[in-house]
Amino acid sequence: MSRVYDVAIVGSGIVGLGAAYAAATRGQRVIVIDRASEPMGSTVRNFGHLCIGAQAGVAREYADASRPLWLQLSRDAGFWLRESGTLVVARHDDELRLLEAAARDGGIELLDADDIERRTPVRARIAVGGAHVAPDLQTDPRAAGPAIRAHLASLGVEFLLRTSVGRVTAGLVQTSRGDIHAGLVVVAVNHDVDQLLPDLAEAVGVQRCGLDMLRVRADIPALTAPLLTGWSLVRYGRFAALPEVAVLRERLHDERPDLAAIDINQMYTQLPDGSFIVGDTHARGAGIPPFQSEAASDLMLEEFRGLFGVSPRVVERWQGIYATGPDEFLVAEPESDLVVLAATTGIGMTTGLGLAETTLAPRLGTRLMSHADAVPHREGTLR
Repeated sequence: MSRVYDVAIVGSGIVGLGAAYAAATRGQRVIVIDRASEPMGSTVRNFGHLCIGAQAGVAREYADASRPLWLQLSRDAGFWLRESGTLVVARHDDELRLLEAAARDGGIELLDADDIERRTPVRARIAVGGAHVAPDLQTDPRAAGPAIRAHLASLGVEFLLRTSVGRVTAGLVQTSRGDIHAGLVVVAVNHDVDQLLPDLAEAVGVQRCGLDMLRVRADIPALTAPLLTGWSLVRYGRFAALPEVAVLRERLHDERPDLAAIDINQMYTQLPDGSFIVGDTHARGAGIPPFQSEAASDLMLEEFRGLFGVSPRVVERWQGIYATGPDEFLVAEPESDLVVLAATTGIGMTTGLGLAETTLAPRLGTRLMSHADAVPHREGTLR
């Protein structure tokens, strides 16, 4: 087999799908190659939290560019997405001070303790205040990825699945099913960039980050938006860049070295079926062992009980793996017309569509299909 396309994309995670969407809506003939038969990577193993307002710098630029694309795709591809914003519970004065500092730039509504108790199912008198981060969205990651893939196929994008890629160069992708020729080749394989382009991965310091996550059920009121805690604030760029974060980080690590040791992001989202996604831990290295410590799960469940006052029932456990590195993103062109894209932090769902659109738009030209900044979409209800 030897085929010719305008754009060939290696990888069908959210960045690869974003690249395919950018090209297809500009009338390009597009093929996406992936070794898996269906979405299995970090695109489906996440919170479904599109944390736009918590980003800073170039991550915020990509996140802002992603937002209208998510809204458009939710309408066109028919998957659940809601403009929920994000709620933050502050359980200590240093968390509240950090939120107050971040709110000066807009897009964050400060809440008092009564507001948090009214708008979230947290235990009474556990909060000293909180915030609502307005721009954020939420989706079901297990439904969104397959729906976007099906929509792209309806636009004429071809998918070559269960197909391995052995080598990529400018204009050529060598696969287990034959050669693919293309005017532009986009590599969007996330952490597996070290398998396909090892010299590039080593040069930019890309490794893997492994994490543990849970899906649980619990008899508590509905969570109307993703919920962050102080452990989340020390991670996200908009908060972590502020001087007030140092006091918070020091206190958290002094009070809970066990949670610091597993590098927790204590946050929660609720899916349309009523179950909660709970997470998550972080461990970095060139390779991630497949063995998950039950102690980490116990700590996450203990924190759930402490925050909501009930013991959840575990429905599923899983391990996620994504690319990590000294920079937030990998954007490289090792050869002319060979572009490598990856989010090298855990914000691929938030930024991936915008990363692809922003990077590829100068090469692909003006969109041929209409695109609105904000469109109606499917809210759905929690039950």
